[in-house]
Amino acid sequence: MTSKINKMITALLMVPVLAFGMTMLAPSMALAKTCDNGTTVADGADCAQGTDTPTELFGENGVFTKIINAALFLIGAISVLMLIYGGIRYTISGGDSKAVTDAKNTIMYAIIGIIVALMAYAIVNFVIGQLVK
Repeated sequence: MTSKINKMITALLMVPVLAFGMTMLAPSMALAKTCDNGTTVADGADCAQGTDTPTELFGENGVFTKIINAALFLIGAISVLMLIYGGIRYTISGGDSKAVTDAKNTIMYAIIGIIVALMAYAIVNFVIGQLVK
């Protein structure tokens, strides 16, 4: 019974990971189809860079901002998934005090993770906003 539940939870947690991976591949696949008309190496390099590639390090569209926002999004998503996982563990604990305590700790740490991710997002965006000025 527990093995089936673990497999079901694992499968449920893999759906966002696969969906995120597919959304990351979709723009590059679309770009590869439309950008095959260059005749020189420079045309190919310009085509490979694309139009949405940031050329600045800081700022609203900077490389640093995009990497940090993606990392914080990933941390927040993992925290939400752990919150769901803790809720599932809590409901299937069956009154076992150790299982209930473990589930409550999972929920508590997931909420702390969400708060830390939100605060880090706010702090990073504030600092980057101050650096651009």
